[in-house]
Amino acid sequence: MTNKVALITGSSRGIGKATALRLAKEGYDIVINYARSRKAAQETADEIMALGRKVLLVKANVGDVEKIKAMFAEVKEEFGRLDVFVNNAASGVLRPIMELEESHWNWTMNINSKALLFCAQEAAKLMDKGGKIVSISSLGAIRYLENYTTVGVSKAAVEALTRYLAVELAPKNIVVNAVSGGAVDTEALTHFPNREELLQAAADKTPAGRMVEMEDLVNAVMFLVSDDASMIRGQTIIVDGGISLLV
Repeated sequence: MTNKVALITGSSRGIGKATALRLAKEGYDIVINYARSRKAAQETADEIMALGRKVLLVKANVGDVEKIKAMFAEVKEEFGRLDVFVNNAASGVLRPIMELEESHWNWTMNINSKALLFCAQEAAKLMDKGGKIVSISSLGAIRYLENYTTVGVSKAAVEALTRYLAVELAPKNIVVNAVSGGAVDTEALTHFPNREELLQAAADKTPAGRMVEMEDLVNAVMFLVSDDASMIRGQTIIVDGGISLLV
């Protein structure tokens, strides 16, 4: 694999960073997108460059369509192509449903859902020879999770968009799928008011006998961007150790 390029949104930390590093190890040049921490993004870039791959850092709030267009313009100028787009950046307001405000809804839907539509449009323009798009979802898209309303609904939209994009981008040989994970102990989980309860429940109840780890999700992403998965289209692959099978 030579000269292939992958863009991962929200890749300065967590699952996004782990995915970026794995893709770099597989020979991809990497576009790192971040919203706030330049320092964390640069640290990720340094790790990727140490693997001998090229890196482009782009600061952009993916909830803003103009910022999305500017980001992909930078990718086009730097690399002239894109082979893989991983829609990973996510945010959200974690509150009981009766405490949600319009601003909470708009913020979460913009970053988690609208971003996929408009990033996919721009990514497709750079995938002249086909490509792969993978989004990161969560079990909150299909199950009730406490305080998770805005994020859960936004992730359900991501999964629906995945199906529509898979059909409409198929003529361009662009394969679109999603990976949904159970609870993973990332930095993002520190914002959950019931974090310890979630982690304990996941550890105790997962049929596989352990919690899902970041690498489990990255493994699924890497499979979906490989040629072995070319006939999997519009699907959400659940990686949760079986916990969603329990009543």
